[in-house]
Amino acid sequence: MLKWQTKDQLTDLLCDLVQIPSITGSNEEKEIPSYIAGQLQTLSYFQEFPDHLQLHPTPDGRSFLTALVRSHSKSSDTIILVSHFDVVSVEDYAEWKPKAFDPRALTDLFLSQTDRLPEAVRRDLEESNWMFGRGVMDMKSGLALHMSVIEKACCGEFDGNLLLLMVPDEEVDSVGMRAAVPVMLDIADRFGLDFTLVVNSEPMCARHPDDRNQYIYKGSIGKVLPGFLCFGKETHVGQPFAGLNANYMASRVTCELELDISFCETVGSEVTPPPTNLIQRDLKTNYSVQTTHRAVTMFNLFLLEKSAEQLIEPLLGVAKRAAQKMEGVYRERANIVLDHHLQTVPELKIRVLTYKELQQYACHTYGIDKVDQVINASLSSAEDSDDRETTIALVDGLATLCHELAPMIVLFFAPPYYPAVTWKNDPFTERVADEITAYASVQHGIELIHQNFFPAISDLSYVGMPAQSMKHQAFADHMPLWEKGYSIPYKDLEHFAVPVLNLGPIGKDPHKWTERLDLDHAFVTLADLLPVCIKNIFSASNEMNDAKQLLPLDTKINP
Repeated sequence: MLKWQTKDQLTDLLCDLVQIPSITGSNEEKEIPSYIAGQLQTLSYFQEFPDHLQLHPTPDGRSFLTALVRSHSKSSDTIILVSHFDVVSVEDYAEWKPKAFDPRALTDLFLSQTDRLPEAVRRDLEESNWMFGRGVMDMKSGLALHMSVIEKACCGEFDGNLLLLMVPDEEVDSVGMRAAVPVMLDIADRFGLDFTLVVNSEPMCARHPDDRNQYIYKGSIGKVLPGFLCFGKETHVGQPFAGLNANYMASRVTCELELDISFCETVGSEVTPPPTNLIQRDLKTNYSVQTTHRAVTMFNLFLLEKSAEQLIEPLLGVAKRAAQKMEGVYRERANIVLDHHLQTVPELKIRVLTYKELQQYACHTYGIDKVDQVINASLSSAEDSDDRETTIALVDGLATLCHELAPMIVLFFAPPYYPAVTWKNDPFTERVADEITAYASVQHGIELIHQNFFPAISDLSYVGMPAQSMKHQAFADHMPLWEKGYSIPYKDLEHFAVPVLNLGPIGKDPHKWTERLDLDHAFVTLADLLPVCIKNIFSASNEMNDAKQLLPLDTKINP
């Protein structure tokens, strides 16, 4: 008897998955892949081929799951179904926090208190069948649907192989996906597989609050995390013009970059959101009447077709404009205050440099051994910190060593880095997207609008990157943690250049307490679309392979 095919069965599975509070970095995140493996082990296929279902460790003690189902046709064509099982925290639920991981109870509670819900949520409840809870849309509904498709594959429904990949840590650093890339290549070699396409089922993203369109995505947006270490000059609060407050410096940089639309990138009708601040704080560890002389500010910045290294000069421009404005304000106010006391106005000049330039100066001035000593000490002091804190410690350590350069603003990049990827011009991907769009229109009366980039970051950033390892090296030079605890397997990715699609459910308010899933769309409409899409992929691949065999040996065909 099939377990995960009806709407009710899929809803039960979703509730079971959501009830495991697999917040990124929690013990439950470590435990959920074993639970999923246990569910898959009940399928007769994996009882017959137990080595096709495996848990793989990540470098930090978590694990990801792979489940391969071979087709009876002995085809080498293989579709990867990728999903993540981690979720964000639930502090935003406030008094409803105890029920955040109980979708049925939380949904019933909200239905009984609709007057406390935002108006947009109330409108949705009048029109569709929604379920609430942390992870229902992002993305345990997609995970449940992939398990349903794998069950179909076990029954021989597809003329090709399916490889299920479920990973941790998508919400923070994508440790799971980055660790999975070489494993995917190893599985391909071991079983003689040819990867045809990678399908993700992250939920659709509304482009504006009233957006009711439905989308299919042929890529995924990129993201960098630029930071600015602001190193001022300490002084007594009674003599502020004898120094420069780093909090003031960081605030000026933030005002300059926050929502700067010159960093928005447009490709066709798709536009990236402007940069916004994620971290801003000083690095002072205790209270005193000494002004703060070290602070940091960091920003989320999205990419489409620009490379990360193309952002370095514009970001330096932001710091230089902030520095010029600070110098002007300093002179203006110092002239008023100090002239009143017949004091000389000190000269203020703020340096702007990259982390690479700071490191080069430190090596030239203090020697490579001293620089290595400072870096190792900073890594040791931040051993239990996350990648952002460790990066800040590294930059701060070198800046402190080179304090004679102060006041200065140092541009650097911190993890995570998500390269933008799109297969918008690929004929094979276009054909598959067109076919499922036509089917959705005829069978379900819906229009799937094609988008080149999934706009909310996904693990698809680590797929489909031919010959890009050298392209990103210039960017890596400005990332202090590169190859010191954080890296991207570029060489492996050059061999993992596989087209991607994201076809997911309708959901709203990700990472909010009103996160919700349209159950009817997810477990009726999409439960039909996904298997059809997979069949279309295999059919298109078979036709392409047949065409190759009919061509002369020296003829090339676009894959």
